[in-house]
Amino acid sequence: MKYKEDMVAALCEEIRLRKNEYIKTTVETIYFGGGTPSVLELSQINQIIDAVYQHYQVAENPEITLEANPDDLTTEKLAQLNDSPVNRLSIGIQSFFEEDLKLMNRAHNAQEALACIVQAQTYFDNISIDLIYGIPDMTADRWRENIYKAIELKIPHISSYALTVEDNTALKSFIEKGLIPKVDDELAQEHFHILLDAMQLHGYSNYEFSNFGKEGYFSKNNTAYWTGKNYIGIGPSAHSFDGKRRGWNINNNVKYLKSIQASELTIEIEELTTVDRYNEYVMTGLRTIYGISLNKIEQEYGVNFKDYLLNQASEYLKDHLLYLDGDTLMVTRKGKFLSDGIASDLFMLNLN
Repeated sequence: MKYKEDMVAALCEEIRLRKNEYIKTTVETIYFGGGTPSVLELSQINQIIDAVYQHYQVAENPEITLEANPDDLTTEKLAQLNDSPVNRLSIGIQSFFEEDLKLMNRAHNAQEALACIVQAQTYFDNISIDLIYGIPDMTADRWRENIYKAIELKIPHISSYALTVEDNTALKSFIEKGLIPKVDDELAQEHFHILLDAMQLHGYSNYEFSNFGKEGYFSKNNTAYWTGKNYIGIGPSAHSFDGKRRGWNINNNVKYLKSIQASELTIEIEELTTVDRYNEYVMTGLRTIYGISLNKIEQEYGVNFKDYLLNQASEYLKDHLLYLDGDTLMVTRKGKFLSDGIASDLFMLNLN
């Protein structure tokens, strides 16, 4: 308990210490993520939000999201959150099938996943869930059932990701022992296209590669990140971006607490070159419905960058993986799943 109180106090102190970095920026979204923020008490959530309001200019109706796992969201917890400024939930459902959840070593079961959403909808309208595809042995039909369960529940926002296998996990051990098949890119691509079809059919916009939203429910947090807006990350390992520099906090909780308690910031800074910023814009732009503006490329980075981009994109344009919509370079449906790989081929490695 004391540790949690100390961490919350440190987060609030870091918010204060960094207030001068964003004097001219209006806070449009506050996002509680990066772990298990739902373990915080209501008073602690309010304490952090109050610190933001005290030291920053905040928009009139900011999006305030809390990430949570189904096993954290009890009826009591949901009722408490309903009395807080939090107005959006992002719930890590992952799957509505027991076998998938066991394979991914999730703490909740399929029944809890469903019950959690039904209970959350009693209090919240703006809800997002995560769904994972490309799971070994997941058939197209089972993946389709997952998607349509979310649609039936009238979830207005869905974030969906291909399964990744992390080191030192039960899943990796099972794969190495041959107990389950390896993760298959072709399976993931098949699942992604099933997802695209279902989302389009039911009125969801694929505004970013992994994110689908009904009108009025695009995540402001996600949109800000993918459109290159400034953001400030508070807490151990948190990342920040001011348009020209990236920064990240120390990733050790004890060292973080000690430094903040001494009113010292331990942030490593990376100055982004023009090439870095061009590459990041290409990567993020290509993943979104906003695409890559050739006019912006020329104005912000120079005509050489625009010429280079069009030259690198020429084969993808011929192969109908990219297309030009007026001034904007976009991925086609065929190219969407390959967008990160395409973007890497559009990167500029040097100016020589």
